[in-house]
Amino acid sequence: MYNIEHIQYIRKPIGEVYDALTTEKGLGAVWTEKLIVRPELDFVNEFDFNDNYDTKFKNIELTPSTRILWECVHSDPEWIGTKVSFDLEAREDVTAVTLRHTGWRELTEFYRFCNYNWAQFLYSLKLYLETGKGQPYQQRQF
Repeated sequence: MYNIEHIQYIRKPIGEVYDALTTEKGLGAVWTEKLIVRPELDFVNEFDFNDNYDTKFKNIELTPSTRILWECVHSDPEWIGTKVSFDLEAREDVTAVTLRHTGWRELTEFYRFCNYNWAQFLYSLKLYLETGKGQPYQQRQF
């Protein structure tokens, strides 16, 4: 199995970072403007990247200000069954966010593309929380 791992340091309190990763307002400013998200266990969040809400992640762990864990239940076949986690840690003047996308079955071109885009996701999260404006899918240049 293969995993993607990235870390980002954000100059905001841990609670604000957690909220950005669990709400429509936050994820809409960071990842995609078209989404259906609820910070509830077992809820299936739906994300639309101009593909009719084709990406769906089930909330399987929501530990406030500590950890978020999603399981992909519908998307590209390479994503189904994989998990995405966000581990949060308060440090002196920043919140450290460790993103892991685990359970990849193969090291493919799509894996490499997603690796790059998860780094972009964390950069967008940092921008959103520190400046008030992220870079969701609809506003990015590909």
